[in-house]
Amino acid sequence: MTIRVLLADDQALLRATFRILIDSAEDLTVVAEAADGQEAVDLVAEHRPDVVLMDLRMPNLDGVSATAAICARPELSGTHILVLTTFENDENVAKALRAGASGFLGKGVSPDVLLAGIRTVAAGEALLSPTATQALIARFLATPDTDGFLTFPDAVQALTDREREVVALAAHGKSNSEIADRLVVSPLTVRSHIHRAMTKLDARDRAQLVVIAYQSGLVRPRPHT
Repeated sequence: MTIRVLLADDQALLRATFRILIDSAEDLTVVAEAADGQEAVDLVAEHRPDVVLMDLRMPNLDGVSATAAICARPELSGTHILVLTTFENDENVAKALRAGASGFLGKGVSPDVLLAGIRTVAAGEALLSPTATQALIARFLATPDTDGFLTFPDAVQALTDREREVVALAAHGKSNSEIADRLVVSPLTVRSHIHRAMTKLDARDRAQLVVIAYQSGLVRPRPHT
């Protein structure tokens, strides 16, 4: 099945470059381009893409606000946001993750990494660089969320002990295979626990599950140095 991509960036040259790259892959295609955040929101509603490559710094409506607007609409739950940024430790990246983005990549990544990232978030997985994300979480995600993008229901208390354990390991950057090895279970069992936890916490994907784990206090960040 072809993965449908929408490009949201105010630089026409970058959009043209991304379009050429994405359209060169047999399983990917660009369905629309947006030059600002509001246009991105409107075009997502029109085209229902699988993935949005979202720049954070755009006119009219910035990428964080556009991400929040898209992720707040239940009918657009099939669209995943992949943030592209020049500054991977920007506080706006953390805000975008709170708003529902599935992950982020630096604009300097190689073509292969970008294409792989699109496929990863299209599959409903999180794209969170372990090293960059650890610092990001410690500095921003564990602080009180004053933007109101996410609320944390009492459903956190409804997680089973095993679900809490699995979510905690996922929040520390462990893959399903690594969690399975740690708990001596199958990766399929881990995946099942992850999906049940996502359902209980109303998380769009693994990235949002990680955010909830930290901001709810289920997991405590390591001290940032």
